[in-house]
Amino acid sequence: MEQKNATNKNVRPAAPAAAPGEAKGGSAFAAIVIPLAIVVSIIIYIFVLGNGGNFVGGNNANAALPGNYLGIVYKGGPIVPILMSLFLLVITFSIERFLTISKAKGSKSIESFVRTIRQKLNVNDITGAIATCDQQKGSVANVVKSGLLKYQEMARERGMDKDQKVLAIQKEIEESTALELPMLEKNLVIISTIASVSTLVGLLGTVFGMIKAFSALAQAGSPDAVALAEGISEALINTAIGIAGSALAIIAYNFFTSKIDELTYSIDEAGFSIIQTFASQHGDNETYTA
Repeated sequence: MEQKNATNKNVRPAAPAAAPGEAKGGSAFAAIVIPLAIVVSIIIYIFVLGNGGNFVGGNNANAALPGNYLGIVYKGGPIVPILMSLFLLVITFSIERFLTISKAKGSKSIESFVRTIRQKLNVNDITGAIATCDQQKGSVANVVKSGLLKYQEMARERGMDKDQKVLAIQKEIEESTALELPMLEKNLVIISTIASVSTLVGLLGTVFGMIKAFSALAQAGSPDAVALAEGISEALINTAIGIAGSALAIIAYNFFTSKIDELTYSIDEAGFSIIQTFASQHGDNETYTA
């Protein structure tokens, strides 16, 4: 009973996702970045991709110059700035998540930190373990420190039996985890959404391009190779950009998910060690000496 279910690895307890200030900060960041990415993409599409120097005769209504990829992308049509916005959002949120998760890991290697905590616990040096958390900082250290502080409190508690004390420590670790981890997952839903939406938007651009191609062909009354090629080119450009954005989003999402799982495992490992140590070293009426 003392060592079982030290931490819940599959189900995260229902608790407030984050402090109000942190939640507002994350929402404000998304609210600023999304429209900004759209504006930047439109500016790039009009003034960079659509620059006359990229086209025959200096007019973006004409065909792109041979080998000029900026002009070729511009010919993808009005769906291109939308796809560019999605691409920029993936890059921006990936950088933001990378910085957040790196900060959550703390100042040193997470494996080294957990190993040090286990060593301190093996010799019942709770004060030293707390000092290690203060040096490490980050979300993992915060959770472990809350468990260690509860460890000290329960070690001094005289009105509870050992099983109740173990459950109290376990609950403290779970609640701290529930407060820290959701901040690591914030904005990942945007990346995962883009992974699906980018491909669909690219396909939408493909459909528009094919409609344009065959419409031009029908209006001409005779095969028009130029109009047909332009429409097919628009279709392929949108498909390529959409697939590229989706692939980047999938890679980013899986990467950050694996990093968060790594942090969760480290918390579980340290939490189990705390509970196991308490259960083995403190009886119902043992006097706390650490």
